[in-house]
Amino acid sequence: MVFLVLFKHGKVYDFMGKRKAFYLLSLFLIGGAILSFFVPGPKWGTDFKGGTEVVVQFTQPVEASAVREAVEQIKDAQGKTEFNSPEVVSVPNKPNAFLIRVQEVSALSEDVKTSITRAVCFSESDRPADCTELTTPTDLRFSPGGDKVVVRYDLGLEKLDDAARKARKDQVVADVTRRVEAVPGISLSKTATAVQLVSERDGKVEVHLASKGDTLMDGLRGKFGAAVPDHPESVEWIGPKAGAELRDMALKAIAITMIFVMAYIALRFDLRFAPGGIIALFHDVVIALGAMCLTGREITLTTVAAVLTIMGYSISDTVVVYDRVRENLGKYRGKTFPELVNLSVSEMFGRTIITNLTVLLSLTAFLVFGTQVIKDFAFAMIIGVGVGTYSSIYIAAPVTEFVDRRFFAGGMQRAKKVTRVRAQKKADAVV
Repeated sequence: MVFLVLFKHGKVYDFMGKRKAFYLLSLFLIGGAILSFFVPGPKWGTDFKGGTEVVVQFTQPVEASAVREAVEQIKDAQGKTEFNSPEVVSVPNKPNAFLIRVQEVSALSEDVKTSITRAVCFSESDRPADCTELTTPTDLRFSPGGDKVVVRYDLGLEKLDDAARKARKDQVVADVTRRVEAVPGISLSKTATAVQLVSERDGKVEVHLASKGDTLMDGLRGKFGAAVPDHPESVEWIGPKAGAELRDMALKAIAITMIFVMAYIALRFDLRFAPGGIIALFHDVVIALGAMCLTGREITLTTVAAVLTIMGYSISDTVVVYDRVRENLGKYRGKTFPELVNLSVSEMFGRTIITNLTVLLSLTAFLVFGTQVIKDFAFAMIIGVGVGTYSSIYIAAPVTEFVDRRFFAGGMQRAKKVTRVRAQKKADAVV
């Protein structure tokens, strides 16, 4: 009944008559969105900026909100907040397990790297006096994450018996531990195997340094005590370079999607429909991303998934309108293109509003009751669905009318003229 009252059957709304006002509104929204890309600018998440991921399985039940609060309260030596905007996600199929993402990563300065290189006897000059042939490594590498040093030695273990082999391995591990611990500004990880020989054949020794993951675990122990395990399930990092590559790939995915959508619209209908669909997609994506920037929400791979979903939803709504316009092109040959657009959009208006309101209600529930990741996804989708509905009506269809009038020289008018001429010839023939 409400549907019948709000959207009376057969009523035609003059959408085309108000298109100029809505063009100005869209230009204002797009201009504001583009400005927000610079001020305040996008807030890139761990996926694109880099950061540290730690998986912790607590020994007792804890709430994700409590874990997030505990991470936010961790302070450094100067009393400043150690981790900003942590992300805490429950791990499926693992009770009391959480994936904790922070944007901070461990890093070694060049001075510290130089000190470590000298301490382990790998520098060509200014070497410690106690360096011997056995304690001089053949190779030294630093992990990009800044939390691990790999040193290789020529141990010659194949020439020794079992007892001598074990003694030499223990000697090398103890020597590396002593030398690295003496370097100022760093400390070894608190794990039981901070320094270990991982390959006898290659003489490969791994030195695990205290990292952001250790700092995070210490902070959690201070909050939850015995509920925190001795070691995390895993500690991973994403470097800034890898994050930048992911960001570039995400932007390419959006651009490629737009190209294929334009090709689909051109083949599905005809060329004059494609520009309206692409402009509507650009309109929706830019405004959705601008809203994320203005509200200070993180842009992550989840946001990219939301943007691609918005594009699919928006073009689906636009195709429904286009399909009705094409259908009416054959039914009402006496109407102008603007009249056909008004009629077609009016016929689909009730269906569009009711369907999209249902989607918005579902997304609102996610926005209110979901976790932070789900909330960001729902927020982007709500903005996208709203502007997608608006663009299908006031952007895609009016742009198609403009393209038909400007670049196809009024094909509808020529078709009407041909129809009138043919009708006149038939009438003359009958007379």
